[in-house]
Amino acid sequence: MPTPQLTSTPRPSPLLPTVVVGGGLGGLAAAIHLALQGRNVSLYEKNERVGGKLNLHSAQGYTFDTGPSLLTMPWVLHDLFAAAGRNLHDYLELVPVDPICRYRWLDGTQFDAWQQLPRLIHAIEELEPADVQGLFRFLAYSSQIYSLIADRFLLHPFSGVHELFSPQMLRNGPRIDALRTMDSAVRDFFRSPYLRQVFNRYATYNGSSPYRTPATFNVIAYIEFAEGGWYVRGGMYQLARALLRLSEEVGVTVHTNCAVQQVLLDPHGRQVRGVRLADGTEQAAAHVIINADPRYAYTQLLPEQPAIRRTAHRLAQQEASCSGYVLLLGVARHYPQLAHHNIFFSHDYPREFAAIFEQHVPPADPTIYINASCVTDAEHAPDGHMNLFVLVNAPAANGRVDWSREAHGYRNIVLHRLEQMGLTNLSEHIVYQRIITPCDFAQWFHAAGGAIYGSASNEPFAAFARPPLRAREAHGLYFTGGGTHPGGGIPLVLLSGRAVAQQVQADQH
Repeated sequence: MPTPQLTSTPRPSPLLPTVVVGGGLGGLAAAIHLALQGRNVSLYEKNERVGGKLNLHSAQGYTFDTGPSLLTMPWVLHDLFAAAGRNLHDYLELVPVDPICRYRWLDGTQFDAWQQLPRLIHAIEELEPADVQGLFRFLAYSSQIYSLIADRFLLHPFSGVHELFSPQMLRNGPRIDALRTMDSAVRDFFRSPYLRQVFNRYATYNGSSPYRTPATFNVIAYIEFAEGGWYVRGGMYQLARALLRLSEEVGVTVHTNCAVQQVLLDPHGRQVRGVRLADGTEQAAAHVIINADPRYAYTQLLPEQPAIRRTAHRLAQQEASCSGYVLLLGVARHYPQLAHHNIFFSHDYPREFAAIFEQHVPPADPTIYINASCVTDAEHAPDGHMNLFVLVNAPAANGRVDWSREAHGYRNIVLHRLEQMGLTNLSEHIVYQRIITPCDFAQWFHAAGGAIYGSASNEPFAAFARPPLRAREAHGLYFTGGGTHPGGGIPLVLLSGRAVAQQVQADQH
C-alpha cells in the first residue's frame, strides 16, 4: 500500500489516521478507545511484541512475568472490554491471590496479607492487637482520600497542576493529606514496626520513598486491601495478548518491530502532521498519541524547537523514580514457605531508601521481592522446580554504578540475604539464571535511566506535575502511559488510555 502523502494544513482532516506510538498497556487502551470512536487507528511498537514493561521471558521450561505481577482495580479492565461490547471473561481468567503477599523479616517474623478479612484480622492481632483498630481507622482515612481524588485525578482527563487550584480542590486540599509523608501518616495508625514497614512499602508502587512521598499515596494500600489483588491465569502477559486481540477486533492496525523515529510537525511547529518510521517511511496523521517516557519523547522523537527544548529541560530536572535489579532464577527444588508474592524486608528501611534516592547506589541491605507464579500456575516451572522472579529496588542509572561490572557481585548479596532468611542453599539449586539491570530497562523501553515509573513522587504535588495528556507544544500531540496522568501500574495506565481518547474527542469538538 502506498504511503499517504503528508499535509501541512493547519486543521487536520478527520479522514487521516490517528497514530499511537508504543504498544504498552496505555497505548493499547488508547488505541481501542479511539477505534471505538470510529477512528482509523494505527499503532507502532518497536519491539517484537506489545505489552511494554508487562512482558514475559521463557527458557528451559521456566516462564517468568517480567513486569507487573498483580492486578488491582479489575473493574477498570472489565469496563474497557464492556466499552467494546465484550465480556472480559471470554478473554481472561482472573484468579484472586490469597494471601496477596507474604512478608518476612530477618528475625523470623511472618505476616500474610490475606484478602479474607477474618484471617487478616487474626494475622494483625498476632503482631499487635491494637493495630486491628488501627487498620479500620486507616481504611476509613484512605477511603476519604480516594473519594476526593478519584473522579478528578483518576477517572477523567487531568490537564495539569493548574487544576489543583479549582475551588473544589482548594477546599478539599488539606483532606488529601499531601503535606505529610506516607511514613508520618502510617505511624498515626499502626504501632507495630512490622506493619509500619508493610504499609510504607506501597510507596514503591510508584517508584518513590515512603519518607518523602506524600501521604496521599496511602490510597494505594487502600485499593489493595479494600478491593483485593488478582493474577491472570497463564501469566500476566495474557493481559497484553487479550488487549492486542481486542484492539485488532475493533479495527486497530498493529505494527510490531516497527519503530517510530520522529513525530512530524507542520512548518510552523504548531500542528502534528504524522510520523517518520525508522525505515524512512512517513505516515500522515491527524493525531499522534505517544505511549513512551515523555523525557525520551521530548529529546528523541520531537523536532528541535524552543518550546520543546524548554519542556525537555524541565523534565530532565525532575527526580526519576527508582529502577530495578532483577534475577530470573530457575530453581531445581521446591520452597514450600514461598507464596505467590513474597517480600523479604531489609533491617533498616530508611537507610535503604537513602541509598536509592540520596546516594544513588543500590542498597547494601535490600528489601527483596519474589514472584513465584508457579505457586498458582504449576506449568511455569518443571515438576519439583520453581520460577523465581527476584526484584530489588535500585536507583535509575546515572553513571555512578557500572552495572556491567557490579551486576554479578550484587547477585551474590541478594542470594546470600535470601539464604539467611530461609531459602536454604538457594544458590546451589539455580539451574537457570538471567540478570536484568537498570541499563537494560533503559535500553528496552526508552525509559530514562531505566526508571520504571517515570518521575518519582517524592514531593507534595509531584504526581500532579507529570506531563499532561495533551501536549502544549503542538496541536494533535498527546501522551498516555505511566509517564503521564494518572501514573504507573496496570489500572492507571489503562485509565490513562481511556482519558487520552476522551481528550482527543473533546478537543475535536
